[in-house]
Amino acid sequence: MAANNQPAGAGTEENKALAQFQAAMALPGQLKTRALDLHANAHDASHFLLIPQAVAVPGTAQEVAKLLVACAAQRMPLTLRSGGTSLSGQGVTDGLLVDVRRNFRRIEVLDGGGRVRVQPGVTVRDLNARLLRHGRKFGPDPASESAATIGGVVANNSSGMACGITDNAYQTLESLTVVLPSGTIIDTGAPDADARLAALEPDIFTGLLELRGQVLANEGFRRTILHQFSMKNTMGYGLNSLLDFESPAEILAHLMVGSEGTLGFVAEAVFGTVPRLAHATSGLLVFPTLEAANNALVELVDSGAATVELMDALSLKVGQGLGQVPGVVRDLHVENHAALLVEYQAHNAAELADQQEKAAALAGTLGLDAPAHFSTDATVRAELWHLRKGLYTSVAGARPQGTTALLEDVVVPIPVLARTCLALGTLFEKYKYENSVIFGHAKDGNIHFMLTDKFASPDELERYSAFTEDMVELVLGEGGSLKAEHGTGRVMAPFVRRQYGDGLYEVMRRIKALFDLPGMLNPGVLLNDDPTAHLRHIKAAPPAVDAEVDRCVSCGYCEPVCPSKDITLTPRQRIVTLRAIQAARAVGDLALADALEKDYNYDAVDTCAVDGMCQTACPVDINTGNLVKALRADAAGKLENGVWAAAASHWGAVTNGAGLALNMAAKVPSGVVLPVNSLARKMLGKDTLPLYSSELPQGGKARRRPAPSGEPAAVYFPACVNTMFGPVSGPGVQASFEQLCERAGIELLVPEGIDGTCCGTPWSSKGMEAGLADMHARTLRLLRSATRDGELEIICDASSCTEGLLHTLESQVPLPGNKPLRVVDAMQFTAERLLPLLGEGWVRRESLALHPTCSSTRMGLNPALEKVATAVAKTVHIPESWGCCGFAGDRGMLHPELTASATAVQAQEVSGMGATAHASCNRTCELGMTRATGEGYQHVLELFAEITRT
Repeated sequence: MAANNQPAGAGTEENKALAQFQAAMALPGQLKTRALDLHANAHDASHFLLIPQAVAVPGTAQEVAKLLVACAAQRMPLTLRSGGTSLSGQGVTDGLLVDVRRNFRRIEVLDGGGRVRVQPGVTVRDLNARLLRHGRKFGPDPASESAATIGGVVANNSSGMACGITDNAYQTLESLTVVLPSGTIIDTGAPDADARLAALEPDIFTGLLELRGQVLANEGFRRTILHQFSMKNTMGYGLNSLLDFESPAEILAHLMVGSEGTLGFVAEAVFGTVPRLAHATSGLLVFPTLEAANNALVELVDSGAATVELMDALSLKVGQGLGQVPGVVRDLHVENHAALLVEYQAHNAAELADQQEKAAALAGTLGLDAPAHFSTDATVRAELWHLRKGLYTSVAGARPQGTTALLEDVVVPIPVLARTCLALGTLFEKYKYENSVIFGHAKDGNIHFMLTDKFASPDELERYSAFTEDMVELVLGEGGSLKAEHGTGRVMAPFVRRQYGDGLYEVMRRIKALFDLPGMLNPGVLLNDDPTAHLRHIKAAPPAVDAEVDRCVSCGYCEPVCPSKDITLTPRQRIVTLRAIQAARAVGDLALADALEKDYNYDAVDTCAVDGMCQTACPVDINTGNLVKALRADAAGKLENGVWAAAASHWGAVTNGAGLALNMAAKVPSGVVLPVNSLARKMLGKDTLPLYSSELPQGGKARRRPAPSGEPAAVYFPACVNTMFGPVSGPGVQASFEQLCERAGIELLVPEGIDGTCCGTPWSSKGMEAGLADMHARTLRLLRSATRDGELEIICDASSCTEGLLHTLESQVPLPGNKPLRVVDAMQFTAERLLPLLGEGWVRRESLALHPTCSSTRMGLNPALEKVATAVAKTVHIPESWGCCGFAGDRGMLHPELTASATAVQAQEVSGMGATAHASCNRTCELGMTRATGEGYQHVLELFAEITRT
């Protein structure tokens, strides 16, 4: 188990501070001081790195208030962190890092979706999922929406691809609840907000009114502010709030937007939502040059395009290497080309058809290098947006080994965008920055560009400093802003004065002093008088640790889908801490390396579900589960490898024995079984012997079947997990699927010798390579023979086992002349083959709570799963909080705390559904959800067979 996180005794000033921080929160585990926790949480998506002294995980706004007071008393810097996707260095600290993601995820939909109250730990994607049924969405639409949280969106005034400056966080904010550095909590939407602010924080109340008067009285100030905020702009504080609002409480609320955690903590916010236009068409317009693409912008914007995304030639070349590549990019011979990803959105199909016709006509006049094709097809559009949204991380992931990627974010008026892009290209050449891509939100004049270098030696830092000076002069000379949507952070804090002038810079300094005179909150961020601050604390190039993960850029996109995110580490954290161990050993810091390794095995290896969900979210296609499997393989001893190799040779006896053991355990009171089981786990290790629990079923039945009397249509490979774990009720999934096929007139062949074979997942997930190779060979021989050398397709009835069989096939090098073996999941077979043959007429269940699995998600089976579920029940509920259950074969029995954490939110949602049936498509996932909810989860095919019997 994880080590105790309590601070040591109060013998030093540091420990006194830690004790005070701990006293601010209810539970000891909420303050983390282990080396592993500090290094795991030190990294965000930026190119800066500081190691915190402690990490706090408060549960309420009141606990945050106490932490703020404690930090003020101890003169300890405090930085708030939510999703950790910020790119400008505003989420790192060498003081107290406060995690406001884990316990701040509440969403309250108001006014039928017209408004929403939301906490900072909610991702943009999860918020939009909740609003979907109401036909509404959140205004800001950052490319990182899968991982970016509302806390970061507010802190940075994030915008995105379509929202521009009309639907960003500032414009859609109605009110917020803020915790000020003094510990005062103000709800700016309360009727008495101004009175409360005046009473509790009189200096802030009067100071904001004075600053508003000062700005209104200065015509030069007003002109500068109006110009700066006529475009995307996240440099410095939102001084437009001093012009836009009269009430001090409303000024305060809107000053918090874009303040990057330097003025207080936003505990929750109320936003007005915007209509979700359900009809869209997208197309990629390829131009011969970057200048030609930029010259077309005005016409495209005037045509009503919702988004116009720019990609230069290098961006297109990188895009050609992605897993999902649009044909127009894949087939392009890229030279000096540039492309604009253009999307039109509409309320209805007729309106969209009209827009698409006009868009196609306009495209024909723009001098494109290839004809433009607009599409409403969801798959085609998804490929186009996958290209754009994953561009930064894909380019950064392709950087040379031993370098760091640095992303800049600027905006200029649209008429000068082409000139600015060309001038940037000249600067890249001048300072010898190769492979510097340019892409971004061209509709807003907002572009991003990337620099890759080590940024370590004096020469490298001098070069970067000189480039930055020239870039600042270029952007400001064109009337632009040095930060459009990524926040000022540390990277542009030294240049705020230059962008606004001395007078408005002093207004900003006065704002900071009103809220946080000692400068405790996020020091060095947003305002910084050190002209070289952007050259400090740059991450060292990470050491190589494993080919699977070396291209990781710490973007954090993987974290929301990880089942262990709330109990131990996320994929990003597993990678950065492994890098920290390697780096510490490289410089001879053995004490740090040992301290990190002491806790790494449980946090990073034992509690990883190796479910591969991180790969579905990763823009550079990293599966951290493969890293963990490799680490398990390295750690496995001869004895353990020998046991699993022997199991592969006698798998029929192993699975039958497991089923018999569960049968015996079911007949004995749990009070007798559990003490013996717990003692054995202590002796053998918690990662070796599973924990028995009373909700586990009895054992299942053997898989073997007599040979079919007729000609088989397919080979049936029933999953061995159903032999070990019997059904909740009824005959189980194997008999149910066989009955469905019989009714449809389809004959199946279960191969002779099936009981001794397996898809290989148990060996793969544990890193038992010898046993895995043996089982792969055994299973392939069986299937090659049973399918008549690939003539018949293979059907499997458990999604994770289907995926395992696909990996088994990948392990084989086919002999010349061999036909490829084909594997299909029973869900897909039922949806495509059985449903049309079975007709209709059965009585459906009233409602069904459906749990897709990580494997069904990774393999794209969920549409088939939902189709069959719809045949079973009138109403099918998939929880909005759905995620991997973390049971992961036997992982949920070895470490039940993993499944408990992974399913906590989803289980609450399921309990409120009142569903009359509960189903999934994988036996161990059904066990995990049964444990989590107390409801008996079955394979959806069991339910389908049951209702079609009558």
